Amino acid sequence: MQQFDGKKLDESVAFIAVVEGGSFIRAGEALARDASIISKRVAALERRLGVRLLERTTRRIHVTEAGKRFYEQLRSATTAIAEAEQEASNAGTVAHGLLRLSLPGTFGRMWVAPRLPAFLRAHPGVRIEAQYSERNLDLIETGFDAAVRIGSLPDSTLIARQLAHNRRILCAAPAYLKERGTPQSPEDLSQHACLGFSRMATHPAWRLRRRAESKTVRITGPLVADDSSTLVAAACAGLGVLVGVDWLVGRELETGELVRVLPQWSMDEDSKIYLLRPSARFTAGKTKVFFSWMVKQFSPLPWRETRIG
Repeated sequence: MQQFDGKKLDESVAFIAVVEGGSFIRAGEALARDASIISKRVAALERRLGVRLLERTTRRIHVTEAGKRFYEQLRSATTAIAEAEQEASNAGTVAHGLLRLSLPGTFGRMWVAPRLPAFLRAHPGVRIEAQYSERNLDLIETGFDAAVRIGSLPDSTLIARQLAHNRRILCAAPAYLKERGTPQSPEDLSQHACLGFSRMATHPAWRLRRRAESKTVRITGPLVADDSSTLVAAACAGLGVLVGVDWLVGRELETGELVRVLPQWSMDEDSKIYLLRPSARFTAGKTKVFFSWMVKQFSPLPWRETRIG
């Protein structure tokens, strides 16, 4: 790539100013330089190019044919530079371009995916590429603009905004409780069919807490799965007691398909749902808009409402 240093730029800027001002004096006034400096810069430009760009007389400046062509090319170049700078600047203020999202599989499909069409209609200049995975991918290395993460966050340079608590609660279908009875204490769970989530860190033990009190119960049951939606369906079918996060079973609790079991007890772990972006400085407009939009979407929490929007 041919280098274009500051001296060459000054010469070209001086030439443009002379052509547009019609004299060295007006060019000097426009650039806040003495007319003699402008004249020297134009002369240096002509020597470097080996062509006369201006014909000078005592009364006025005349632009040669070569000078006209050079001026037009310079003007095209400066216009392109200005447009490039404007486009780059707009990227920080205007919602435009490809927005790459990293979303947790189940949560993303349930609570983010149904809302994306409304976001795209509101911001027609944005395109979305959404990737659903339970793996916490590195946002910077993979080039994602924003992500939703569930759990605890390690120390990092990422900018995080908490969307909600990730509360695990016990529930079961009314038909199951009618047939098998309702547990009255954590110890009773050992006599019940329990649905196991194999990716839970303590599986097959459930560690429950009630304020300062803590209990650990080893569970057994007819179904163990690494997919939470499978377990919710089984619980609704009356197969057993489920530990489910509130955002996962909120709809079923609202419709009565599931009811709380041991409502005074919850899982002995505290995690949260976060919205992340790589950096707070020079964040693209598309990411800023999505961040603000997501915060509004989860205030109040949608799984405590019947409507999605």
